[in-house]
Amino acid sequence: MIKIDNLRFRYRDGGFRLHIPELSVGDRDRLAIVGPSGSGKTTLLNLIAGILVPDEGSVLVADTDVTALPDAERRRFRASQIGFVFQDFALLDYLSARQNIYYPFRISPALKLDAEAREMAQDLADACGIGDKLDRHPNALSQGEQQRVAICRALVTRPKLILSDEATGNLDPDSKARILELLFEQSHKAGAAVLAVTHDHELLPRFERVLDFAQFRERVAS
Repeated sequence: MIKIDNLRFRYRDGGFRLHIPELSVGDRDRLAIVGPSGSGKTTLLNLIAGILVPDEGSVLVADTDVTALPDAERRRFRASQIGFVFQDFALLDYLSARQNIYYPFRISPALKLDAEAREMAQDLADACGIGDKLDRHPNALSQGEQQRVAICRALVTRPKLILSDEATGNLDPDSKARILELLFEQSHKAGAAVLAVTHDHELLPRFERVLDFAQFRERVAS
């Protein structure tokens, strides 16, 4: 599902540098990413999703070289193939929760907002405990409810890759377990891989692999 080769990236306004010689993730892998703040975990997810473009190297997702796509095509590819739960949720305030969940269908012409997709959105919202709040706008939702909307949006297209940046960070223990189980359940149905940045080490036994950026620190970030 993911193959990274000699990836190098740096922010132009600072000294941060990221170097990952290689990383492979299988179609159904469940990989947790841990490490200290500022070590490059979120940057890695953004590079995989094509939000950022590396200075060198390649990122293949489902056999597509994301780094070689023009900006508009990267957005469409991300909308149709990748479900991304952003740390700040990235909801649009002028849209209702339901419209935010539907948003990937606006971006990619390959996605069809048909009756099946609408039913999927409602089922996900019900499973996340926000099924009765879909007509509210983000400013009328709690932080935890906004997070659940973002999770539903990431899953509604049945993506082949799910990227999660602290998707359970603002939830109570019971909700964390339920949301993580939902991520795994939906990824299993879609045959998708899951990459999840987390600071919650109690969740790590639920994953098949753990990538610890602290072990890479000299090699990966400086």
